[in-house]
This record gives sequence, structure tokens and C-alpha cells, in this order.
Amino acid sequence: MFPNLIHPVVKKLPLSFYNRADVVQIAKELIGKVVVTHIDNVITSGRIVETEAYVALVDKASHSYNGKRTARNEHMYAAPGTSYVYICYGMHQMLNVITNKEGIPDAILIRAVEPIEGMDAMLARTGKPKPDNTITRGPGNVGKALGISKTHSGLLLLDDVLSIYEDGQSRIPDELIGSSKRIGIDSAGDDALLPYRFYLKGNPFVSGRPVK
Repeated sequence: MFPNLIHPVVKKLPLSFYNRADVVQIAKELIGKVVVTHIDNVITSGRIVETEAYVALVDKASHSYNGKRTARNEHMYAAPGTSYVYICYGMHQMLNVITNKEGIPDAILIRAVEPIEGMDAMLARTGKPKPDNTITRGPGNVGKALGISKTHSGLLLLDDVLSIYEDGQSRIPDELIGSSKRIGIDSAGDDALLPYRFYLKGNPFVSGRPVK
């Protein structure tokens, strides 16, 4: 069911990957990278197949729009390479990656991954009887399957609890990456139409509208 086993030559993404000003480009480059969690002595991982970029301060869809800074979004202002996890609809734990310099709250939502390791744990966490393409399809399912909760917000992604790797399959050619407007942010006005969503074309774990 899941043939894309992680390549034996792997390394964590360095802080320099996150410490860049173009959050949209970074969101695109995260397609194909591997997110790994080591929680409660269980390792789970998945290849990132869908992301959304949120630009600091000026993006009406961002939690940081117009300089908003609260206890809920404080980790958005942390150092690049920090995790930001927020709760949506009171139950979905949504994993974001913080980029740019400390104090500039650019963020990237991890919308979908293709499972690699730890399927038994993912099934137990999600309550699914067998694997299918909904297990890590959509950001709420990503958080649930990988065991991510609000308590994991603020972690540096070089930590072994939550980290992102690249391997021999992580460099995805541009022609295989699609882009579109983001999902579920129609209230953001014109910013809702920005093409800040990226996805691996044809991948069954990609959420939202059908893709080619």
C-alpha cells in the first residue's frame, strides 16, 4: 500500500533551510521532505505531500495578521525551524513550521503526508481499522496520526521528538508540484485567492479539491 520507503541516506533539514525570507518558496520545497515524530517511544513518519504558506503580518489568512500576538500564536514569533501547533474546531491539532527570522511570523501548514513508518501506531491513534488514504489526508489527520498535540508547539525541529528530514526521494521536480489557492480561508478576502498551497500532483493523500 505504501511503497515509498524512506531512503537509507537521510539528514535533518538544517536551520538554514528555515531561516529564509521567502515562505512561499520554502512551502514548495517542503514537498517531498519527511516529517518524523518520536513520541511515547513510538516513531512515526510521513513524506510531506501538501503544504500551505502564510505570510507574516500582511496575510489576512495568517494568525499573525496586522501584528496579532497572543498566547495562542506566540510560537509564530519564535526562531526559524520552530513548530507551531494550534487547535482547530476544538479538536484538530494542526502542525505548522515557522520560517524567516525570529520575530517575523511566517508559517507553513503541513496539510498532508504519505505514511512511511509506524502504521500500526497511526491506526491506533486515528481509530481506523485498516490503512487508507484518509489516515494522513488533511492537517487534522496529520496531527492525529503522528501523535502531535498542542504540547509539541514551540519545539525546535532539530529536536528528536519532532523533526523534518530529507532523503534521496525528497527533491521533487517542479513539474510534479501543483499550486492553488489555500483551503477553507474564504473569509480572508483577496488573500484567500493567493496561490500559496502546494501539493504533489496525483498523490492520493493530498486533501481538498481533486488534483491532477
